[in-house]
Amino acid sequence: MRAVRLLALPALLVLLWWAVSGSSFYLPSPGRVGRAFAEIWFSERLAEDVLPSAGRLLMGYAAAGLLGVGLGVPIGLSPRLRATLEPVLEFFRAIPPPVLVPLIMLLAGIDTPMKVLVIVSGCLWPILLNTVEGVRALDEVLADTCRMYGVRGLARLRRFVLPGAAPQIMTGLRQALSIGIILMVISEMFASSSGLGFTIVLFQRQFQIAEMWSGILLLGLLGLGLSVLFRRVERRVLSWYYGSGAARA
Repeated sequence: MRAVRLLALPALLVLLWWAVSGSSFYLPSPGRVGRAFAEIWFSERLAEDVLPSAGRLLMGYAAAGLLGVGLGVPIGLSPRLRATLEPVLEFFRAIPPPVLVPLIMLLAGIDTPMKVLVIVSGCLWPILLNTVEGVRALDEVLADTCRMYGVRGLARLRRFVLPGAAPQIMTGLRQALSIGIILMVISEMFASSSGLGFTIVLFQRQFQIAEMWSGILLLGLLGLGLSVLFRRVERRVLSWYYGSGAARA
């Protein structure tokens, strides 16, 4: 029954797509898109476009995670530091990351470092801000208990601060994942010669509509796969938070 519930809506959407396709050149049938998907993405384009894009996404996401948590913990622990940095953080957070692409191109060129920096520029903020809020919300009673028992330094960080803020940190990481996929595509649309974003735009400019839709479908499947993988990791990391059975789910 669970499989039926999961597949019912996608099946209905495909049937609806099939029913309305054919009335427009720009909306090919699922069959045409499926054939284009198999021809394009099960070929050398997998190594030339898909894997480099996924690699840049993972590099940018990992760098943003390390920076966000590494900066968010001390900011969350220090009210004075937080009050000093808050106006600057709010200023930079308000700048849409796509606007920074031309500037990052000037500073880092047009190769892989630029694309990774674009991803970092957007993924950093949800991780950083959620980490700050998670650290700020730590239980004061537990904090006093740590002080009473002399739990300080790295031991306090490892046994109290990070576990206590972990649910909020994972929320930021989940939000950053979807932002990272968007910025991966945007970064590859500027002065690029490979990657999923470049290939989709190339198909659009050449009026290869079914091929363009196959790239969009691949992006959706990539996002779905990463979301499922993240959910499994999250439930393992936060098994104590969700319950004893979460790690086996």
